[in-house]
This record gives sequence, structure tokens and C-alpha cells, in this order.
Amino acid sequence: MDAVVYRAYGELPQVEDVVEPACPADGVVVEVAATGVCRSDWHAWQGHDPVPLPMVPGHELAGTVAEVGAEVAGWSVGDRVTVPFVVACGRCAWCAAGEQQVCPDQVQPGFTYPGSWAERVAVPAADTNLVRVPDGLALDAAAALGCRFATSYRALTVHGDLRPGQHLAVHGCGGVGLSAVMIGVALGAHVVATDLDPAAREAARALGAEVLDPAAVPVADVVRDATGGGAHVSVDAVGSPATAAASVRSLRRRGRHVQVGLLLGEHAAPPLPMDVVVAQELAVLGSHGMAAHEYPAMLDLVTAGALDPATLVTRRIGLAEAPAALAALGTPGAAGPGITVVVPGSV
Repeated sequence: MDAVVYRAYGELPQVEDVVEPACPADGVVVEVAATGVCRSDWHAWQGHDPVPLPMVPGHELAGTVAEVGAEVAGWSVGDRVTVPFVVACGRCAWCAAGEQQVCPDQVQPGFTYPGSWAERVAVPAADTNLVRVPDGLALDAAAALGCRFATSYRALTVHGDLRPGQHLAVHGCGGVGLSAVMIGVALGAHVVATDLDPAAREAARALGAEVLDPAAVPVADVVRDATGGGAHVSVDAVGSPATAAASVRSLRRRGRHVQVGLLLGEHAAPPLPMDVVVAQELAVLGSHGMAAHEYPAMLDLVTAGALDPATLVTRRIGLAEAPAALAALGTPGAAGPGITVVVPGSV
């Protein structure tokens, strides 16, 4: 089958004919209909988040079940599915407690085993990890759910505990940031969003956010002014020392900062204004995806029309175009706002 493969960090990937994935006894093989192009893939390709080489990238996916393992009870060939990027073991104490997103024995397509920039991909522990895609949701839109959208949803509803009428600040308006803007607006919050890219700011404005240019203003001060004293919840959707600190400083007293953007490599240990954290009793939280059993509440909002992840999918490309799309993620603004999906079956 065809797949995108990189054999060295930073070396442009190539489309290759690779071995078909074996179907796990407790898992399935998914025929990939669409798979996201995410900055996490770029970090792995650059070696910031080391992976075994060679590697097929891709961890946001949707498609149809093509093969079912002998131990799988609830799934059949032809089922339309998506998958969290954390593929949990389904057996440990964390999984038993419903916290699959932090499973210590997790695997991740595109990071620990060959991913979804391919015609087919294996998914172990299917009864724990598969999510059924509603009939009315296109599979390319469903592919956007597995990482950025689901992570933003859980970041705001579980960690941020965002309520109607509260203020939300979103720092960075790529795929995860725009997802957070859409979800915040749907939850009834006043959303203030920042991004250096004018096109990204305009995309956030179109989704209902008040937007600020972080290059033209002292971001934290202006966010506090725009929110009457600071945001109740603030999200760093970029992953840099500057955006993490600005997010914390944007909060009102007792506010909640949620770190969604990855802080890797030279940015792995960013300085945060801990004096402000202590004095104002701020909460600093991390968010790492969302377990499959938590998807139904989010999907209910999608089927009801309150959330429309399809509007975030701004570009669809084939496997041959995926290497260039991956490389473009290294240039801020080059990939444009929204989410690019790879459609393996397209030319």
C-alpha cells in the first residue's frame, strides 16, 4: 500500500510502497478516508519528539473498518470510525478509571508505530479506542476530531470548566486554537483570540471571537482590558514560552490556564510567572487529548449543529502533497489557518 515515510529527521518524506498493517487480535485495520496534518507531526519529523525511524506520520484519522481482530466484540467491517490520538491499552488502572488519555502503556499512530498518512492503519484495543462517526458527519471533518478538536473540547469543558458568560482567551489560531474559539463560542463564552497571522485572526473573528494582534499590543494587558479584569480561562494553543506566559498573565484572579500547545526541544521548560500564579491563586493545567468514551457529548453538539468541525477543514490534499504540507508547518502562517487533511485515495 502507499504511505508517506520519513527515514531521517528533517529529511523530506516520500510516498513509498510499504507493508500492509497486521490486524491486532484485539484491534482493527482502518481504511483511511482522511487524516489531519498537525504540528505534532512536524515536531516528530524534526526530532523534537523522537520517534522510531523510519516512520509513517499521521495521528488524526477517520475511515472505515477494513478488518476486525478475533477478540473484538463491538465492531464490524464497514463501520465508520475515528480514533483518539492516544490509543490506550484498555487494561491498566488508568484505563479502568476512564482516564485513557494518560494511559502509561499507550501507543500513538505516527509516533510509536506507523501512522495514518497511509491507505490503511492498525488500531489496537478497538473496543477501548474506536469512536463511531455519526452518519451526518463527513469523514474528512471527523478526522479533525482526533487531536485538535477533541483536545480543545476537553481542555475547555473538563480542565477549564468554562461556563456561559465567562471570558476565554485563546493564544494562537491554528487548528487547535480555532477549535477552541468555536467550542468557546458554542459554550456561551466571550472569546478573545490572538495570532500573529492576519488570516488566522480573521478566521477567529468569523467564528465569533474578538481578535487582537499580539505584535501590536501588550497582549496580556489588552486581554485583561477586553475581559473586564482578565479571562476566566486562557489557552496556549501554540506552545512557546511567550504564548504560555502571556496566557497565564491574561487571567483574572483564580483563573485557569490550560496548556495545549506542545512545549518541546528548547522550549520544553518555559519560565512562567509563578509569582502571579501564587498571588492570584491561578491554576496551571495540561490537556492531552480525550478518551473515546468522552466523545459522545461532543458529537451530540456536532449532530445538533452547535459545533461544525467541517468549517475548520480548509484544504484537502493527496498523499503526494503531504510531504510539502508537513514542511510548511515550520514556517509560521505558511500553512494558513484551519486544518489541512490528507485524503489517501485522492490523486
